[in-house]
Amino acid sequence: MNEILSLAGANLLSPIILSFALGVAAALARSDLAVPEAVAKGMSIYLLFAIGFKGGVAVSAHGIDTTLILSLIAGLVLSFGLPLIAFGLLRLMSGLNKTDAAAVAAHYGSISIVTFVAGTSILESRMIDSEGYLVAVAAVMEAPAILSALWLIARSGGGARMEPGLMREILLNGSIVLLVGAFAIGAITGEKGLAEISSFIVSPFKGVLCLFLLDMGLIAGRGLRSMRGELGLGTIAFAVVMPLLGSIIGMGAGMLIGLSLGGIVLMMILSASASYIAVPAAMRVALPEANPSIYLTLSLGVTFPFNLTLGIPLYLATAQFVTGV
Repeated sequence: MNEILSLAGANLLSPIILSFALGVAAALARSDLAVPEAVAKGMSIYLLFAIGFKGGVAVSAHGIDTTLILSLIAGLVLSFGLPLIAFGLLRLMSGLNKTDAAAVAAHYGSISIVTFVAGTSILESRMIDSEGYLVAVAAVMEAPAILSALWLIARSGGGARMEPGLMREILLNGSIVLLVGAFAIGAITGEKGLAEISSFIVSPFKGVLCLFLLDMGLIAGRGLRSMRGELGLGTIAFAVVMPLLGSIIGMGAGMLIGLSLGGIVLMMILSASASYIAVPAAMRVALPEANPSIYLTLSLGVTFPFNLTLGIPLYLATAQFVTGV
C-alpha cells in the first residue's frame, strides 16, 4: 500500500497530472479559460502522429514475432469482450436503460490513447522498458468495442443503426487512420527516420501533452459540472470498478502472452481505460438516442482522472507484486 501511495503521490505532482487538474479546477470555477478548438485538434494530431511513429520504429527494431501477433489477437478479444462485462455490470449497478448502458459499455472496451501515453511516460520516468509495438494493440482496440455495443442493442431489440457507411466511418475515423498511418511510416523508416525528426516528436512531446491534458481537464470539469447530481452512486462507482476489473483481465492477458513488466502494465492500462474520441463519434451515429452526457461524463470525467491519478500507480504496483519484478 505504501508503494502505491508513493507512486500516486509522485504521479500527482507531475506536470502532466497537474495540467489536467488545472483544467478541471478552472472549469468547476467557471473560468473563461479555453483552448481554441483548432489548437486542440492540432495537438491531438501531433500526439497521435508521434505515438504511432515511435511505435512503428519499435516494431522495426523488434521485428514481427509470435509475441506481437498474440498481443494483437489479445487486443481484439479484449475489445470485443470487455463491453459485454461492462454492460452486465452497468445493468447490475445502475439504473441506466439498455441503450445508455450499451453506449457506455462500448467506451470501456475501447481505449484512451492519452491514458496509454501517460502510462508510457511514467514507465520511462521509472526506467521500466516496455514493448513499443503495444501502440499497434491500442489501434486494434479502437473499433471492436463499438460492434459489441451494437450487438448488445440488437440482441435486446433496441434501435441500433448499423448503417452501410458506419463501419467505414469507424475504421476510417481520423484518429485511427493517423495512428495506423504514422505507425506504418515509423515501421518503414525505422531508427533512421526517427533520428531525422526526433527534435519534433521526442523533445516537445511532454510539453504538448501537458497542454492537451489542460484542455481535457476543461472538458471533464464542464461535464462534471453539468451532470452534478444526475448520475447515481452506482453509475459513478461503475466508472471506477470497471477499470479495476479490466486491468486484472489485461494483466492476465499480458502474463499469458509473456510480455515484460512494462508491457503487462500497458496492457492493464489499455484494458482499464475508456474512449472519449472514437467511440463517442460512432455512438452519435449508431445510437443517437443514447445520452452523450452520461457516457462522456463517466469516461472523461470519472474514469480518465481516476486512471491518471490512482489507477496507473495501482496497476504498476500490482504488476510488480504479481510478477515479482
